[in-house]
Amino acid sequence: MRVDPNQPNLRQVHLIHAELLTELRERGFAVEPGDLGENILTIGIDVLALPRGTILTILPSGARLEITGLRNPCAQIEAFRPGLLSAVLEKSREGSLVRKAGVMAIVLTSGAIGPGNTITVELPPLPHRALEPV
Repeated sequence: MRVDPNQPNLRQVHLIHAELLTELRERGFAVEPGDLGENILTIGIDVLALPRGTILTILPSGARLEITGLRNPCAQIEAFRPGLLSAVLEKSREGSLVRKAGVMAIVLTSGAIGPGNTITVELPPLPHRALEPV
């Protein structure tokens, strides 16, 4: 947004998979739901593997979100817990950067959400586009 304030806001909702919090706790980080700024915590959905344009519907309200890209963690996460930035940024075997701090989405249909809601996943048409930082 700083580079071009006219670009669309692709970062309306931040989703993190609960499995990341478990992984971080196992590595010694004291993190709880909401600590990393996520708006929605998912369980059992590999949000990092979803393609751009995936639609998530949250039931029973019918709220709909469109996945726009990966969250690119910044230095604020390091100030929160020293070492956390490197824990959510890793290198793959091929040497590329793997961002594990969740995904960003835009709201297509608003609705109330809460603990225990069901999330359905609708993949976009092929060819799928891999997530990139937004």
